[in-house]
Amino acid sequence: MNNLPELLALEKIIELGAPHLQVQVVRQVPLASGHCFPIHAIGLGNPSLDVPAIGFFGGVHGLERIGAEVVIAYLQNVVMRLQWDTTLHRQLEQMRLVFMPVVNPGGMWAATRANPRGVDLMRNAPVDATDRVPPWIGGQRVSAGLPWYRGRAGDAMEAESQALCEVVAQELLARPFSIAIDCHSGFGARDRLWFPFAHTRKPIAHLAELHALQEIFLQAHSHHQYIIEPQSAQYLAHGDLWDYLYLQACREAPAHTFLPLTLEMGSWLWIKKNPRQLFSRNGIFNPLINHRQQRVLRRHLSLLDFLARAACSHERWVPLPETRAYHRAQALAAWY
Repeated sequence: MNNLPELLALEKIIELGAPHLQVQVVRQVPLASGHCFPIHAIGLGNPSLDVPAIGFFGGVHGLERIGAEVVIAYLQNVVMRLQWDTTLHRQLEQMRLVFMPVVNPGGMWAATRANPRGVDLMRNAPVDATDRVPPWIGGQRVSAGLPWYRGRAGDAMEAESQALCEVVAQELLARPFSIAIDCHSGFGARDRLWFPFAHTRKPIAHLAELHALQEIFLQAHSHHQYIIEPQSAQYLAHGDLWDYLYLQACREAPAHTFLPLTLEMGSWLWIKKNPRQLFSRNGIFNPLINHRQQRVLRRHLSLLDFLARAACSHERWVPLPETRAYHRAQALAAWY
C-alpha cells in the first residue's frame, strides 16, 4: 500500500533521476493495519567525505505536509536541471546533496503531528532543556494521547528519529563542512529561519559562521521575507533533534562545521487570507488553496538553492580566525 501523495510524487522523481541518484530506504515504518511506509534518503553529487554537503529534510511533523512538499519541489527542480544544466553538474562534482523529504510518513498518513506511536519527533532526542520550557509545548512525558509527547524516559529514540540521525551522521557530520535545512510550518505569520539552540538560551559555538552566512544571504537577497534568529528567541523545548545532532557534531568532530537550520513557514498568514482553514487540522499548517500552495513551493526555492551554493562555496565566506571575533560580536548584538 502506498497512496500517500507525497511518497508517490517522490517515487516518480526517483524514477526520473535514477541515473544520478543514490537511493536507500533507511527504515520501514509499520502502521496498525500491518502495512509499512518507507523512509527514503536520496543522495546525489560527489560521495567523497572530503567535499561539503547540505541536507534537505521535511515531513518530520505529519500535519505539516507543506514542509515535505517544499523539499520534494526542490528535489524535482534539481533532477530536471540535471538534463541540461552544466553549471549544476560542475557544482555536484564539488559537493553532496542529501534529501529526506518524508521523515514521518506514518504521521502524514494519519494527519497527526506525531508519529504512529504518538511521539513528537522534535521532542524525542535525549536532550533536556537547561532553562525553563513552556508547559506542554516544550515537551511532556504524561501521555502519547496529548501533543508534544517526548516518549518514555530511557526509551530509545523512535525509528524515524533514528533514521534522520543516521543519515545526518553518515552524510553530513562526517564532512568538514555541512548545512542542514529542515522544513516546517505553523509558527506565526512570518517565515522564519531558526538555528540552535532550542534547549538553552546560550549561543552556539558556530555563531560567527551563522552570522557570516546571514551576511552573504542579505547581500544576495536584499528583499527577503525571513526573520533569521535562534529558536530560543521564541521558546525553549526538550528533545530537539537538531540540538542533539549539533552537540554530537561538536563532541565527535570539533574541527568540523555543521550548521543546522529550520525553515518555519508562517501558516497564520494562510489562515488570515482564508479563515475557513481554521476548521481543518491540515488547514492550520498548510495552504489549502491550490494557487497559494504553488506560490509557497516557488517562494522558497531560491533559499534552498542559495544554501546549496553557500555550502559548496563555504571556503569563500566562512570567517577566518582573525574575523571570527568580529562576526561573533555582531551576532551577539543582533540576536542575544
